[in-house]
Amino acid sequence: MDTLAIAAEADRLRDLFVTHGAQVVDADILLPADTLLDLYGEDIRGRAYLTSDPMGGEVVLRPDFTVPVVQKHMESRAEPARYTYAGKVFRKQDNDPARAREYAQVGFEVFDGRDPAGADACVFAAIAKALDGLPVRAAMGDIGILTAAVTGLKTSDTRKAALMRHIWRPRKFKALLDRFGGRTPPPPSRVALLAKADPLAAATQVQGLRSLTEVQNRIDALRADAQTPPISAEELDLIDELLAMRETAPHVLSRFRDIAVDMPAISKAVLALSGRLAALESRGIDLDNLEFEGSYGRTSLEYYDGFVFGFYATEIAGLPPIATGGRYDALTARLGQGRAAPAVGGVVRPDLVLSLQGAG
Repeated sequence: MDTLAIAAEADRLRDLFVTHGAQVVDADILLPADTLLDLYGEDIRGRAYLTSDPMGGEVVLRPDFTVPVVQKHMESRAEPARYTYAGKVFRKQDNDPARAREYAQVGFEVFDGRDPAGADACVFAAIAKALDGLPVRAAMGDIGILTAAVTGLKTSDTRKAALMRHIWRPRKFKALLDRFGGRTPPPPSRVALLAKADPLAAATQVQGLRSLTEVQNRIDALRADAQTPPISAEELDLIDELLAMRETAPHVLSRFRDIAVDMPAISKAVLALSGRLAALESRGIDLDNLEFEGSYGRTSLEYYDGFVFGFYATEIAGLPPIATGGRYDALTARLGQGRAAPAVGGVVRPDLVLSLQGAG
């Protein structure tokens, strides 16, 4: 595709976000790897291009803009604030060589804790406007509802922490949920290990890379877990219902309110969803054609912790998402050393926008 055309489209998108009050910012192409990679999920860490800088240690080719933009914002301490940017990002595509290893992104980030629902709606509506007239469909979800449900489970803190770690890995999360609920038995090897009076009777001082103390601590944790009562069938069914939900926005809100009667832990998150939908509608978003997916966003960047969304081509099969985004309040707290700056943002692929022009 013509690089000049992509650059012109990137400029158009960035200028559109400027009209929404965004300040133009940039980020270095080479970024410190030690801090950044800890903030990304496994997908991005596994696809990052790493190299070394004699003056700065290990560095990474910019895999996205959000984290460095958040770092700049947390240094400035300006709030509210809005930013936009345009430039290339770089990701390995070992599992799909046909996909681009470097491509342009144009983003819009809003830092505003006064009205989270309004900020969510602002970013979504701005991107929807940028894609107006193109053959795309929108989808949204809310990681915050699932995390609230997990937090409210009547089980041990250890089990809840394990589930929280794997929210972004659907298969592992489901396997843990089934085991903690007694749907599937523990591995036979674990049963055999815990049946021994002294599993370390014949052990040497070190087992692989772990000391005997570390191994014993692990065995103690497994024994404690084995004595923990299973998560109730009722709670498992409610989690299953949350994850399987796929409805238009107005219908999903009604269903969530029904679930909250039996799972009060999600009530606050459902109230936030209600406010977000109202804010979206006030900005002209057609809620009747906005699809909500209960498991949406669970295979994307792990720093999203609330509202998540994406726009997808309807006339050309096989294209990556045209635009994606979401809320990442916890990320700002980590980069701000405990000082959070509630934030939401999204990115658009200008090359994919050009691919859609004239389609349908």
